[in-house]
Amino acid sequence: MDRAAIDKLARELATLRHLGQRAVVVTSGAVTAGVAAISPGIHRSADPVTLQALASVGQHRLMRVYDDAFEAAGLLAGQVLLAPIDFAYRPRYLHARETLDRLLELGVVPIVNENDAIADDEIRFGDNDRLSALVAHLMRAELLVILTDTAGLFSADPRLEDEATFIEQVIEIDHELEQAAGGPGTDSARGGMASKLAAAQIAAWSGVRTVIAFAGRPEVLIDAVHGEPGVGTVFLPHARSLPARKLWIAFALAPAGRITVDAGARRALVERGTSLLAAGVVGVEGGFSADEAVEICGPDGSVFAKGIAHVPASRAGEWQGRRTADLPPDLPREVVHRDDLVLLADR
Repeated sequence: MDRAAIDKLARELATLRHLGQRAVVVTSGAVTAGVAAISPGIHRSADPVTLQALASVGQHRLMRVYDDAFEAAGLLAGQVLLAPIDFAYRPRYLHARETLDRLLELGVVPIVNENDAIADDEIRFGDNDRLSALVAHLMRAELLVILTDTAGLFSADPRLEDEATFIEQVIEIDHELEQAAGGPGTDSARGGMASKLAAAQIAAWSGVRTVIAFAGRPEVLIDAVHGEPGVGTVFLPHARSLPARKLWIAFALAPAGRITVDAGARRALVERGTSLLAAGVVGVEGGFSADEAVEICGPDGSVFAKGIAHVPASRAGEWQGRRTADLPPDLPREVVHRDDLVLLADR
């Protein structure tokens, strides 16, 4: 762990506190701290149970570093362990918000991390960039700052291309930007710029402005809060925001399959906000089970929605194109219910 970097973060958070700003920190590092404690030779690609054990060893070591840095800056830290699943169910969602709000009222800076010691799916598929965006939505934040080892987003990987140009502002995240973000970063981190871009997208759908900036820049948090030009890549929020559960479906669940619908079903989903019925299904891909996430494609093959299937792939394929009145009594009326469906057509 880079203690100097955490000391710098603590000092800047203390400055924000004096300026009347409230902040929540989302941090990585539990597994890495566990690796350092047990065996630096263990690779992060170890099996999930080993990663859970490493997280258990590393979590309190990580918090010890934060606690020391915060105490030196005149701050008090409070640990909160979350996972994306906590945003799927409203009672858990509201309880998490109440806890974080009370910590802030007490003058405590909440430090959030994924509950890696017991949530193996989050270790394998989650990352703290996405978690930070979900926390920003949870807390109705005005700003999400993602600190990294580059100045922000570039047109290409600046480590590989000398002509890569810095992107100062993003209004809409498109395929070209996703390509520029590339894949995962170093072995010691779960995600590179691609996961940070995904987090910015979640925040945009939450109505939250995002800045991706260089952690080593002097006063980076203060400049980001004040909107200083050039502090990093700024992502503007969407005018329309999604509720927490639909954010979870859209961005925190990996799709287990794909359903293709006809033009009439696409219009009904997009224009009238209906549920997806078997009559509109023309194709099923993947071996998804009921209650797993699926992408929904139009006749041209482009994904325009995502949702949680109410029927497994085998039965969805068996009864595709059939009227609701013709379905067997044990089959749910909706392939994907509208409450579990998120439109991404204008993304």
